[in-house]
Amino acid sequence: MTYLFYIRLIGLTAGTLAYLFLIALILGHRRPRLFERLLFFLVLSLFFVYAGGLLEINAAIQYGSLPRTTRWFANLLTATGLSFLLPLTWLTYVEYAHMAIRRPLGWLTRVSIWLVRLLVPAEILGVAIVSYKWKINFGDALLNFANSGALVTLATSSLVAAVMSWPAVRRTDDRTLKRLGLTLSAISGFLFVVLIARVFLTPASPFLIELLATAAILAGVLPGAVLVYYALKHNFLEYGAQRNLVYALSATFLALLYLAFVRRISGWLEPVLPLEATVSILLFVLIFLFEPLERVIGPALHRRFHERIGRLQQLMAELQTEARNGNLAELIAFAERRIREEFGLAVVRISVPRDPARAPLESPGGLGHVARLPLMKNGSEIGLLQAATTGSYLTGETSAALEFLAEQLPASIDLCRMIGEKLQLERELAERERLAGLGQMAATISHNLRNPLSSMKTVLQVQLENPNLPLDARRDCLLVVNEIDRMSAKLTQLLRYAKPSVNGDRVGAVALARQTASLFGRDAERRNIRMEFDQPREEIFVRASEDSLGEILSNLIVNAMEAQPNGGRVRVGLSSNAECAEIRVDDDGPGISEELRARIFQPYFTTKSTGTGLGLSIVARRIAEMGGTLACESPLRNGAGTRFRLTLPLARE
Repeated sequence: MTYLFYIRLIGLTAGTLAYLFLIALILGHRRPRLFERLLFFLVLSLFFVYAGGLLEINAAIQYGSLPRTTRWFANLLTATGLSFLLPLTWLTYVEYAHMAIRRPLGWLTRVSIWLVRLLVPAEILGVAIVSYKWKINFGDALLNFANSGALVTLATSSLVAAVMSWPAVRRTDDRTLKRLGLTLSAISGFLFVVLIARVFLTPASPFLIELLATAAILAGVLPGAVLVYYALKHNFLEYGAQRNLVYALSATFLALLYLAFVRRISGWLEPVLPLEATVSILLFVLIFLFEPLERVIGPALHRRFHERIGRLQQLMAELQTEARNGNLAELIAFAERRIREEFGLAVVRISVPRDPARAPLESPGGLGHVARLPLMKNGSEIGLLQAATTGSYLTGETSAALEFLAEQLPASIDLCRMIGEKLQLERELAERERLAGLGQMAATISHNLRNPLSSMKTVLQVQLENPNLPLDARRDCLLVVNEIDRMSAKLTQLLRYAKPSVNGDRVGAVALARQTASLFGRDAERRNIRMEFDQPREEIFVRASEDSLGEILSNLIVNAMEAQPNGGRVRVGLSSNAECAEIRVDDDGPGISEELRARIFQPYFTTKSTGTGLGLSIVARRIAEMGGTLACESPLRNGAGTRFRLTLPLARE
């Protein structure tokens, strides 16, 4: 046996361990993405290929000539891996390009599906015929390059991997995916050159054939090693903070390697020492390695612990900074995103307060583990933190960090609420100061303008009483009187907008709504509008100002009628629950677009040629002063119609 034989043995061992490590990593932190599933089966195929070759070469060393059962099992492993290698390589790289480009590949995906449908049955049939009819050993494809069919399959798979990496390399913006694609493409291209050289160099010397076989085996290990490196260094498989999984896998593989070393040494020393004695000595040696290992690993684990604590403190500092903005919804969204990124979790949900009617959080695809941690303040629960992984269970390190965050989050939430209340009070104070100035200005304008307008209107009305007034002058006087009335109405509306309402009365909302709707009955008939009133059986008492509530309903009804110049329907409805009353004003008008709905409550915004833009602003202000809410829904049906829905607190006896 030459040194190339032992290099192939090392390469087969490294390839088997590398692909087995990837299988364990994907299974331990599996995600419900198609790419991970395809990658798992592709890695499994490569593992079968290398495991079959490793079994055959170890059996050759152990027994000299392979037993029939061992040869059959090794042949089955290699043949199974080769049968699925080409279609799985194609599909995995198509999905890899899809993931890198972030959009469907269209025709390429459809072609891939048809290729898989054709290739898989063809390869399985070919393997079955070759294995059982001609008794060809597929292990020769790895050890001696003696199987042309298997070499063609390996070469084609390498070519597909080299070519299909380029769409992702050329069109992705992710530097990690770009570097990974370039590396895999270069390795696959080199492997293709080696394999195709062996196919066309049939009469080559035995040394050259062994050299090409060794180069192919070592090159085949590199994709697995590159994927392991990018998974650990660049978080390619997105296992996140679940590093204990990697530590456990690494310790397991080291233990397996040491047991293999013990087995090999005990076999070499069997002529000198009994097998049990050699094994006992080599295992007993581990006791003396504990202290050196602790000296090497201890500082690394200590540094890792401090890094983790530092990142956790940095995360809490970021949450405190976000809390100072005073927006609880933004704080919760920011906390969910940062916790998910920091710990590599699939989903994070923070509910403040906890909603019993909401369905519990589940991991994507039902593959992972869900942790539910209550947010406690002074012994009572104020919310719930839920975190779901994609595949593996939460490690102790991650669980402890989440528990720490669950203890600290209530303080950030309290800080956010206090700052939010402070900002709200400051905004209300500034608004009151602004309205006070506006009210003073409106009162001054009204005083300075109403007296001249009243004098002008009186003079014109006196002129209109003159029977000898010419018809043209009478028409012009009437026009001026109407304009004066319109200006007076606008001044009154300006004063109403600047004047705060008086709250705290117990008002019968049903009676007031019926009275207000009846006041507009004549006007509705004149406009060919049907006025409907949905009256509940019992009176509903709300805490509000009667004048303000009447003003609100009047504005909404007038707007509903003006939205239907060609006639239609206006419907006023009331209902109540245990906490509040709801008043609805519907119309069959053309509706309000989403862009306009965002602006209709702003002062001085109007779509009418003669409007002031204060009607809905007054409505919104009055409802806010009463502690209620106002919402606009449009369209209601068939792309038309608008509903204004306002809620007011009930007045207790």
